[in-house]
Amino acid sequence: MSKDLLTQSYDYVLPQEYIATTPVHPRDHAKLLVYDRKTDTVTHTTFQHLLDFIPKECDIFLNDTRVIKARIFGTKEALGISKEGILQGGGKVELLFNKPLDAYHSLVMIRGKVKIGAKLIFDDDLIATVTEFNNDGSRIVTFTHKNKKIRFEDLVLILDKIGHLPLPPYMQREDNKEDETDYQTLFAKHAGAVAAPTASLHFTPELFEALETRHKTHKITLHVGAGTFKPVDAKEILDHPMHSEYFDIPQTSAKVLEQDTPLLAIGTTVTRTVEYYVRTKKKQGECDLFLNPSNPPQRVTHLLTNFHLPKSTLIMLVSSFIGREKTLDLYHEAIEKKYRFFSYGDAMLIL
Repeated sequence: MSKDLLTQSYDYVLPQEYIATTPVHPRDHAKLLVYDRKTDTVTHTTFQHLLDFIPKECDIFLNDTRVIKARIFGTKEALGISKEGILQGGGKVELLFNKPLDAYHSLVMIRGKVKIGAKLIFDDDLIATVTEFNNDGSRIVTFTHKNKKIRFEDLVLILDKIGHLPLPPYMQREDNKEDETDYQTLFAKHAGAVAAPTASLHFTPELFEALETRHKTHKITLHVGAGTFKPVDAKEILDHPMHSEYFDIPQTSAKVLEQDTPLLAIGTTVTRTVEYYVRTKKKQGECDLFLNPSNPPQRVTHLLTNFHLPKSTLIMLVSSFIGREKTLDLYHEAIEKKYRFFSYGDAMLIL
């Protein structure tokens, strides 16, 4: 069997100190590794020089999702008083909102033992009732606010008041006030993501203005879900059950995708959305496309991305552009050059 199909083949060793837990300031002072496939050359620079490398005739696609404060802390509803006069239930609980499933049901992760029917009580009279368990450990809940069932649009407003930004687990710290700006893109608009499209975090207002002046830019929306951090557990990558995420492509952006102009995707989320459209012609729905060396991109010609977790679907996506061996070679070179990895880390541009 080809090594490209084995999950273990996408592993690499990253020293703990290279995991970025805070961003570089200014944002565009992050390092940038530029790999040119035509000449097989690598350039080490900084993000502020990005525009020096993007081909002139190239349209830019960006993800305008907005990260919501999806992490909330509360308590389980007390179940009553025991014969000994001790309050039963009422333990602490943590809930991570993932995405709405329909008007009133939401997919969540819950830390703490709960039963179907359990009520979880949060600040501002927000209550989640557990309705279903899934085999992957996720839960389905309904939310009520002041005893009234609420939809996702109303829930987001409450989460903004009582919730916390869901920083990736590998940062091993709580969110702070700075993250409210740092972990959000300059053009974040549509609320729904539980993780940021991190390749876009490097733009300063000045650099983004220069990008828009020099290139045609187009927006798509993909609400990044918690599944983006899920490692591939299957021995063979094609056996991995790919997570799905809601996407929406405006008609104006879809028109560009029907042309043959060179296209730079800012991030893996944009890449998956664009490639899903190319294969299905759907402009809205759930994207579950798994890009890897056996399923390479058909429309995206250039990719800007961060450095990703070992054995993740994201490093496999990068490998779909330049091959697994070259991807790992570049990752090892980045480690030697002391690049910072993951969400708040440095960037790579593939030409």
